[in-house]
This record gives sequence, structure tokens and C-alpha cells, in this order.
Amino acid sequence: MALVAGLIASPLVVRANEKADFVLPLAIPAPIAQLRLQPAPGATDLPLAPGQQKLTAALLTNYVARQQQLRAVDVTEAGIQLPLSNEMLMGYIARGSLAGGNTALSAIDSFMKPVSEHKPTVTPELLDAYIASGYEPMAKRVEVANAERDCLAQAIYHEARGESQAGQLAVANVIVNRARSDKYPSSLCGVIYQGAKNGRYRCQFTFACDGNNDAPSERQAWARSTALAKDVYAEYAMGDEIGAVPDSALFYHTTNVRPSWSYTYSRVAEVGAHIFYAPN
Repeated sequence: MALVAGLIASPLVVRANEKADFVLPLAIPAPIAQLRLQPAPGATDLPLAPGQQKLTAALLTNYVARQQQLRAVDVTEAGIQLPLSNEMLMGYIARGSLAGGNTALSAIDSFMKPVSEHKPTVTPELLDAYIASGYEPMAKRVEVANAERDCLAQAIYHEARGESQAGQLAVANVIVNRARSDKYPSSLCGVIYQGAKNGRYRCQFTFACDGNNDAPSERQAWARSTALAKDVYAEYAMGDEIGAVPDSALFYHTTNVRPSWSYTYSRVAEVGAHIFYAPN
């Protein structure tokens, strides 16, 4: 048994000591490394996205010439490779995978595909849906904004023109709170003139239905009211909090009266000559 084992093992020892009959891959020679940095021959210096260029004879010629240049460099010890003929190219394409890892052939194949038809992102249906969702032209929006600021200025002037800046802001805050509440109209003008057509003294704000002329007569007070209305409307339009009184405050009255409804609500603030209430 020892003799048989020795006969079997001895050829392995001899072969292990023999010179190997294969050559490991060498480093890429400088000529081919330099060649790879050069652009492909022809007028295709800039890379094109797949699908933006059709497969033409010039493009295929450039590709074949490029392969011939690469094959002309000796990267092994086997000598110069054979010229790239049509038969060799067809065999290379047949063995390659157009959808796989052969990026050169994949790119050429993508050039053969037609460019996808451009489809507009804005369609008549999309425009109709946009308009139906509440779109308003710029001129209309400017008109509405100006009207809202004017209504708010009127309310500040007639309800609190003798108040300090904090007192006027608190009154404006209640109007904004109502416009943001689902219990009142959704615009400042709608809140201020709610019920104005129901008759004298049957509206939410007395000046809107008392029958008197609403044109401001005090120039300085009106200037203060319009300036404050501009700032408050900007915060209202942006969805910011006014901050003068709590967001829950929807009612107020002057300190020199005590209406019956004041006993049914929660008192939340007193600013200047007004007391503010919120629903329970």
C-alpha cells in the first residue's frame, strides 16, 4: 500500500515543480491605455444619450475602426490579433448580448430604436381640471386682494380708530378668526358685511348697516387703518397667526356695555377698550 501511494503521489510532486504552461494577465500596456483616452474617430466627440442618434453607416464604420485600433495593440504575448473582418464582427455580435453587459453593442442597438414621440405635459384636460379647481387670473386676484384690504381697513377704522395699535390689531384678529372659521363666510369682506342687507342694525358690525356714510373723515386715522389692514391681510393670505388674541376669539364688545350674549361665551382677552370672547 505504501508503494502504491508513492507511485500515485510522485507525478503530482514532479508536476508541481514543472514550469507552468500559462501566462497570467499582464498590466495594460501604455499604448493601449493612451488609446483608450482618445475619442472615437469621426465627428462623435461628444457623448450622445441613447436614442438620440440613429445607427448610420458612418457610426458603424467608426465603431469598426475603433475595434481595429484596439486589436492592433499587443496586450498579450500571443502577437498581433487578426484583423476585424465582417465575418468576425457578425460573430462577435451574435455571441454578445445586446441587452446585457456589452455596453458598446447596447449603445448601438439603442441608436437603432426610434426616438420616443414627445408628449406635452400640459393637456386640455389638465387645464380644464386646473380651472375647475378654482383658478383665477392674476388681474382677478389683485382685484380681490385690494377689496379685502379695503374692507378690513373700513372695519378697523369704524370699530377701533380711537384704539392703540394693539387694540386695532385685536379687532382685526377677530375678523380673520371668523374668516377662517367654518361658521362664517370665508372672506374678510363676507365676514364684515354679513347680514348688511337684512336691515338697519341687523348685521354683525354696526357700521355696515347703520345707514350712515362709511367714507372716512379722519385722514390720519384712515392712514393708520389702511397700513394695518395691509399688514394683517398679508398674514391672513399666508396663513400666519395674527397673535393679538387667541384664534378661538370670535366676538367682542366695548368695555362700557354688557350685552346679554356675553354671559354665554368664555372671556379670553381684554385689549384696550374691547373685551374678547370665544365659544364655550
